[in-house]
Amino acid sequence: MATTLTAKFDTRREAEMTVERLVQEHGLDRAKISVAAAGDENTAGEDVAGSDNEAGGPSPEQRDDAALNGQVKVSVELADDAAATAVREAFSEFDADDVAAK
Repeated sequence: MATTLTAKFDTRREAEMTVERLVQEHGLDRAKISVAAAGDENTAGEDVAGSDNEAGGPSPEQRDDAALNGQVKVSVELADDAAATAVREAFSEFDADDVAAK
């Protein structure tokens, strides 16, 4: 039975790491995974992480314009329940909130 699992992440980095884990280690089709703002506004998450952090010197001045307007949602379309365990484990590994199945 087809299902879609969704989860929300506090940072864009956590969402991206989850996607990479699913594609590279579990062989899921990248086209079946979507990443979007969990709300109406564009967002990089609720917390600064990854490439949004200040880089070590020498570097350009620190930026403070990351769109921190809420969580990032990852949705994974599954043809059957066989991969659901791997998806749930990846969500958990990268501190997902509000994991749900549709």
